[in-house]
Amino acid sequence: MMMTKNKITFFSRFEEDIVKGKKTITIRDVSESHFQPGQRLCVSTYETDRLFAHIRVLSITPTPFSALNERHAQQENMTLAELQQVIKEIYPQETDFFVIEFELLDEPV
Repeated sequence: MMMTKNKITFFSRFEEDIVKGKKTITIRDVSESHFQPGQRLCVSTYETDRLFAHIRVLSITPTPFSALNERHAQQENMTLAELQQVIKEIYPQETDFFVIEFELLDEPV
């Protein structure tokens, strides 16, 4: 699936946490590290490409897998063990990541 400059996708299982403001970061590999603080992004489901929110990028922080901690897990609305498992499932070969902190702007109709 092609990423456009002002768009980011999430697995649909994360949609509710994003729109409720419970998930305030995403952890991505280098292929999605090009976003900039202040950038507004359209948020769509990975599976169906359905737009469900708009966010503003607050920060992008290079973070190795070994540095993921309880604060990251809290920002992802899961336990640290759950977070580590999810990251390993999505990026089985990666060890270097980027924590993208964001804020919800609005919920599209």
